[in-house]
Amino acid sequence: MKLIHKDIEKDNAGQVTLVPEEAEDMWHTYNLLQVGDSLRASTIRKVQTESTTGSVGSSRIRTTLTLCVETIDFDSQACQLRVKGTNIEENQYVKMGAYHTIELELNRKFTLAKKNWDSVVLDRIEQACDATQKADVAAVVMQEGLANLVLVTPAMTLLRAKVELTIPRKRRGSCTQHEKALERFYEAVMQAILRHINFDVVKCILVASPGFVRDQFITYLFKEAVRQDNKILLENRPKFMLVHSSSGHKYSLKEILSDPTVTSRLSDTKAAAEVKALEDFYKMLQHEPDRAFYGLAHVEKAADALAIDTLLISDKLFRHQDVPTRARYVRLVDSVRDNGGNVRIFSSLHVSGEQLTQLSGVAAILRFPIADLSEPEDGSSSDED
Repeated sequence: MKLIHKDIEKDNAGQVTLVPEEAEDMWHTYNLLQVGDSLRASTIRKVQTESTTGSVGSSRIRTTLTLCVETIDFDSQACQLRVKGTNIEENQYVKMGAYHTIELELNRKFTLAKKNWDSVVLDRIEQACDATQKADVAAVVMQEGLANLVLVTPAMTLLRAKVELTIPRKRRGSCTQHEKALERFYEAVMQAILRHINFDVVKCILVASPGFVRDQFITYLFKEAVRQDNKILLENRPKFMLVHSSSGHKYSLKEILSDPTVTSRLSDTKAAAEVKALEDFYKMLQHEPDRAFYGLAHVEKAADALAIDTLLISDKLFRHQDVPTRARYVRLVDSVRDNGGNVRIFSSLHVSGEQLTQLSGVAAILRFPIADLSEPEDGSSSDED
């Protein structure tokens, strides 16, 4: 994401102009937008025209509209963002108050105005515009006949390809059918890697499986790379890392990312840091339950006692349509930061973020135990939605 212009007043009202440069920037924009904001962007509008003879035709015209945002629709697989709202600025093609849907486009600027830019939203802009935060991990999670190719970016986990093939069992005295099918399967996975992984950006490709599937695949991959003289694969061989997983399904990704050898290799990525923070929380919950809390009411009380060392919170909560509820989460984040605590904002599109959502989207590791919070309270985990 590129920041073109930022104009925010002392009362936190103002506007920013941004240019989304890659698909993930649409996810960041989705998290910036709220109902009631004003969005100005270029869009296509179907306009009816009447000729001098009286015949009516229609044409598609590109124009710039400013909408008051009413609904926001994000397609996580295609990374497309559509914003519907009413026109609030004079335009020769669109009446004031008329509805229109803008589909934000890559490399086309948009201006977003808000009455209140809070700290969480401003942090999101900083993160989105930081070049060091970009996608750097890919994973191939596989078992015989099934492979999921996933890109792990700082903000989301994207399934880029799924390869499924029936592998016949080995028969006594003949393995030909089995081996031929395996070869076809490995070939399909290899093609998916070449099609979907940008080796200029990705620093590490995790290849995970139960048993010896990963080893057999890597042997096949580089044997083929030599045979085909595929320089891209051969030059990037050091980026491939073999790890164990219990299955070839996407949910095994959390288990892979929490492997200590993987964590140390990916120590500079946000995804690994999120997984580690959640792992630390579960360990604390198991061994010192008075230092691990979840649910908004409990976590707020811990924050009031200045006890929070690490706050784990899902970005899903900051998309809450109810302004006072959203403000409550922002206050919690600001309070923890002001008192020297760490704040980890989890992406709800990451495997770890999905898990945190099951804990009501907010949890905390405390500096010291607070025994009297252990008792469950009414509403402690139902305030967020």
